[in-house]
Amino acid sequence: MKSSGRALRLSIFIGESDHWHHKPLYTEIVRRAHDAGLAGATVIRGIEGYGANSRIHTAHVFRLSDDLPLVIVIADTEDRIRGFLPQLDDLDISGLVTLDEVETVHYTQSEHKRAHWWSTGGAG
Repeated sequence: MKSSGRALRLSIFIGESDHWHHKPLYTEIVRRAHDAGLAGATVIRGIEGYGANSRIHTAHVFRLSDDLPLVIVIADTEDRIRGFLPQLDDLDISGLVTLDEVETVHYTQSEHKRAHWWSTGGAG
């Protein structure tokens, strides 16, 4: 089964070395999104990029970086995303935050298929 609809995608671009209260900043953002009941959050680690300071960060073998680019992506209804934005204000984010209107497609297993999956031990 699938359903579709409109949503707002929040993307937060930061560096891997960004911290908040001695822990990774991305961990705090994901925790706050979870606590706010948002649909989900994903942290994606880039292999190369640069930001406002124009310094290139890369994961090339001969040039190891401890500050690779990260993006945290969260999609939910516009009201829920806009309601969450103030929770980012005290995190001292030194990166870009973007909002995009997106169309979502949500796939779910039917009850029959889920029962079959469990009864076969996850096979087929």
